[in-house]
Amino acid sequence: MRHVLSIAVLLFSSSLAAEPRVFGGEMPEGESIGIAQALAGEALPAGPAKFHGRITQVCQNKGCWLILEDDGQSARVMTRGHSWFVPKDSSGRAVVFGEIAAIELKPEMAQHLAEDAGQTEPVPTREFRITADAVALLD
Repeated sequence: MRHVLSIAVLLFSSSLAAEPRVFGGEMPEGESIGIAQALAGEALPAGPAKFHGRITQVCQNKGCWLILEDDGQSARVMTRGHSWFVPKDSSGRAVVFGEIAAIELKPEMAQHLAEDAGQTEPVPTREFRITADAVALLD
């Protein structure tokens, strides 16, 4: 009986493994690369790609952006066209599918993004940004 109960507990606990929650469009198959790896080369990846990292901030206004960090490097992930959002309490690891670019922010936008994050100081005016078609929250 003890053996049967142990197997039942094991099967039940493995069925609780969380599936990624995907927001936006469909997440394509294939491997993702860490933000640090994507930013390490001389040129950013051309075209859409999958990136992964840890969520460090989320827009507290609507959930229209998040900051993805990996090995000391980070990029702001913006939802394409503000047509979808992620939960404001999102945390943990994530995979995003989109296009990455270096962006120069106007001071007004830097202040706006800081306010969305609940900060008083503006964010840096130069950042890496992923315009995302999909975000998968892994945990």
